[in-house]
Amino acid sequence: MNGKFSPRASYALSLPGGRTLSLGPRCLVMGVLNVTPDSFADSAPFADSASAVEAARRMVHEGADLIDVGGESTRPGARPVPADEEARRVLPVVRALAGQLNVPVSIDTTKAVIARDALAEGAAIVNDVSALRYDPALGSVVARAGAGLILMHMRGRPAAMYAEARYGNVMGEIVRELDEQVRAAIAAGIARDRLVVDPGVGFAKRPADSYGVLARLPELATALDRPILVGPSRKSFMRDALEGRPAVERDWGTAAAVTAAVLGGAHIVRVHAVGAMTQVVKVADEIRSAWSD
Repeated sequence: MNGKFSPRASYALSLPGGRTLSLGPRCLVMGVLNVTPDSFADSAPFADSASAVEAARRMVHEGADLIDVGGESTRPGARPVPADEEARRVLPVVRALAGQLNVPVSIDTTKAVIARDALAEGAAIVNDVSALRYDPALGSVVARAGAGLILMHMRGRPAAMYAEARYGNVMGEIVRELDEQVRAAIAAGIARDRLVVDPGVGFAKRPADSYGVLARLPELATALDRPILVGPSRKSFMRDALEGRPAVERDWGTAAAVTAAVLGGAHIVRVHAVGAMTQVVKVADEIRSAWSD
């Protein structure tokens, strides 16, 4: 890079109804809205849909550009949630948010039936941690709705994903495996301009792998030519560096990881502490801008 950052590529992410989301001029902040009783990163679950909606409204006020609603934990060791229970958790929240917020709502799910119903309720993006590997029908659901799709790199299932964390060249293998899923999405009828890729920090990766991903993020941008989302927020890869602090006490570590992601060219960062991380992103973007070609 000749001592400077390459300019972040710009994209127009196509969304339902002819809308677009501009990615590139600045790094966007995606607020995490977990409506699960067993989230690894939240101090307490939301008691009801109304409290979840209020939390989302607060995130937007604090600077969130997107809200990601999830009803099934993907923490290490997590067990699957039946579709009817996941629907009970997320659909009322998505319905309310789509009617109240002026930012896109994303549904964090691997299930075609949940994606279909959430998109019908007004969600604009599907965030699939399996990158279409778990449910073969999900791709066609996204294609029919004209929705955006986030493809995250992971191996295996959350209950045993660390058994798959064996890499010779972590970024090279992530690039190759994500490229396969980009091709699968296009084969399912999803336009390339609706796709975002996520290297999956913390998913089927040992701490050294996750740090390596953050250090080598520009390689992903160059290889796949798609917008990049990075979600390091409060994850366990930073636990040892933070002397064993629990997830809810990892926001300072998250700030460092978010800064690295922005400097590495991320288009979106997915975070829990939206107010604080919005400030981090703004300053990191200014540094990047000052040191770009």
